[in-house]
Amino acid sequence: MKNYKPLRNVSRRRFLALGGGAMAAAAGLSALPVNRVLAYNDLLAPNQATLPLTFDMVATDGWIALPGSLNPIPGVTTSYYPDPYAAANGNQQGQTTYIFGFRQVPTGTDPLSLKGQAQASAPLLYVNENTDVTIRLTNAGLQQRPDLVDSHTIHWHGFRNAIPLFDGVPEMSISVPIGQNFTYYYKPINPGTYMYHCHFEDVEHVHMGMTGVIFVRALQNTGMMRSNPADPINSTLVPAVDSTNTPIPLARLAGGPASSPLGYVYNDGLQPTDPNSSAYDREFTIFLSEVWAKAHYNDAHIQPTDWSEYAPDFWLMNGRCYPDTLAPSSNPLVAPSDPRLQFQPISSLVTANEGEKVLLRAVSLGYQQSSLNITGIDLRLVGKDAVFLRSNTDEALRTGIPRINPVNTEFSTNTIYIGPGESVDAIFIAPTFSGGTGTSGLGYDTYLFYNRNFANSTSGSSSSYGGQMTEIRIYPAGTLQSQTAPNY
Repeated sequence: MKNYKPLRNVSRRRFLALGGGAMAAAAGLSALPVNRVLAYNDLLAPNQATLPLTFDMVATDGWIALPGSLNPIPGVTTSYYPDPYAAANGNQQGQTTYIFGFRQVPTGTDPLSLKGQAQASAPLLYVNENTDVTIRLTNAGLQQRPDLVDSHTIHWHGFRNAIPLFDGVPEMSISVPIGQNFTYYYKPINPGTYMYHCHFEDVEHVHMGMTGVIFVRALQNTGMMRSNPADPINSTLVPAVDSTNTPIPLARLAGGPASSPLGYVYNDGLQPTDPNSSAYDREFTIFLSEVWAKAHYNDAHIQPTDWSEYAPDFWLMNGRCYPDTLAPSSNPLVAPSDPRLQFQPISSLVTANEGEKVLLRAVSLGYQQSSLNITGIDLRLVGKDAVFLRSNTDEALRTGIPRINPVNTEFSTNTIYIGPGESVDAIFIAPTFSGGTGTSGLGYDTYLFYNRNFANSTSGSSSSYGGQMTEIRIYPAGTLQSQTAPNY
């Protein structure tokens, strides 16, 4: 059980909570209410050159729906799934599993009013390189566990922070106590795919769902590049050109023409027609995590968990199990057509017209190794842990300055091998549509995208497909309109 303890027997959790309060006072943490800041509806806002610079987030708990079943434990009458407290909560509609998590704060909304409405996975965040970004985090407390006084943080995993204050590691920076908030500041200079999570009691909070994807869009989208790519801090911005001094087209994300690519994953110094370019026409994030039903049940029912016995039952893509992974993305602020998924708003369905370049940003914050497979489509891995895998020969020739990563380590495969805390950027060219009504019989071709560990492509003890699996649907050229946001 997790109860308050006398100070003469202070637990690590209690110590951090107290430390967070003291540090908060020293750093100017403010008690609510505070001045309202801009909220960013990350899933519904159109792609644009200038993104809002301030995100408003709240940390709390909630409930999600996982399809499947669990075999009863011999000799044990307790059912960890579905959690009976989910059904007992009058606000829930088919949810099964307790979580901790983040969610966006709508403009004009008191963050504390969102207690008990966390989403999984956390809001998808994306920012532009070389822009000032702030994230205000409010700790609303836990509706199901008011006895638990955990603080929370935001940690950009793999991101190079200038100072530890905004790194979110509670022992070295700030942890946000219940009822208070803290504003993180970043200025990204390295494009690529990252992840963020709460670093307070991180084994528990990460597994309970306080995890999400954040990616930094390349400066090259705006038609600019750094004068010295090897020294981004001391560089000046110059027009983006290739090795022949030919301008690189502005990306559509930054207002470029319809003939331009949607964006560039990295500052590659290449024309989008170059086969080695990181240009893409559509982008999708695939966030991998797991759910150990017993641990989630324990947190809802004030029971301890021995994490050395970790044994997940459900494997998730973007907070959902197949076939829910195919349901469209939705606005978490309104009830979707399937009310079970209101707090799991991010789809994993990948769609494209034939011939388009599709970017997959895969991230894992589970505790197990994953191996994502696509049969019949070659992937070109262009980035790993927010590092461009190709030596930028053209850029080096133009500037006379070699890249930090001088070796071309790009490779083609049909499998993304990804471990906990890792990210991969992979591009594929949508294959030619097969004609007629397609392999699906519905006007598109279907390719399965799944964890090749078949145990992870089920949900609990169910014998049917589930877990980490989704579809890639390829349409005839010109069928789909341009994306309005990632995963749409």
